[in-house]
Amino acid sequence: MDEKHRPYDRESVDHVLTTTRSVRRRLDFERQVEPEVIEECIKIAIQAAPGGGEARPWHFMVVTDPAKKDAIGGLYREGFYRFAGDRPMRPVIAYLADNLHRCPVLIIPCIEGRVENDGQGAQASLYGQILPAAWSLQMALRTRGLGTAWTGIHLQYASEVAELLAIPDNISQATLFPVAYFTGDDNFKPVDRPPVSEVIHWDAWGSRDRPTG
Repeated sequence: MDEKHRPYDRESVDHVLTTTRSVRRRLDFERQVEPEVIEECIKIAIQAAPGGGEARPWHFMVVTDPAKKDAIGGLYREGFYRFAGDRPMRPVIAYLADNLHRCPVLIIPCIEGRVENDGQGAQASLYGQILPAAWSLQMALRTRGLGTAWTGIHLQYASEVAELLAIPDNISQATLFPVAYFTGDDNFKPVDRPPVSEVIHWDAWGSRDRPTG
């Protein structure tokens, strides 16, 4: 690639992209998160949020009130153990369920519109406008020493959460991030994934042959 088309440190960007992990046990529940840091990261996040036409349909519900966090944490915990049932779960996942309410900040990325009863195209279009912003928010928080975990367990109780937070009926909740500074060094590493050759299909499903010419 011509260097003039790469006015950034690609190594650093690739590092953030490949090592932004779900943080659970290393969330610092005692250290407060500054509101201006949250605002700064959300400002970055909406740059990656596609909007249909001139629409600005994105919203971020930021929860810091202890009573509301307790209520959401209780719903989350109930939903987690209902989902887990008798399945074996990694202790670190249960740890988050038991401690979600202790996070200094909870963020719920939201989008205007409801598509529960619509087709796949409408659902993809709607969530395609908020999920890129949510992922960008995770990375922006990461670069400032904050950990997150992508979770949607609370969506089993989306109506109860909406009532608690006065979220209007025409707003869809997309996910939930517990947010806190992470403890220890920024020593997150890439995880094992399948070889890229196993997840790429060239021109037809199951075709592994790269195009030539």
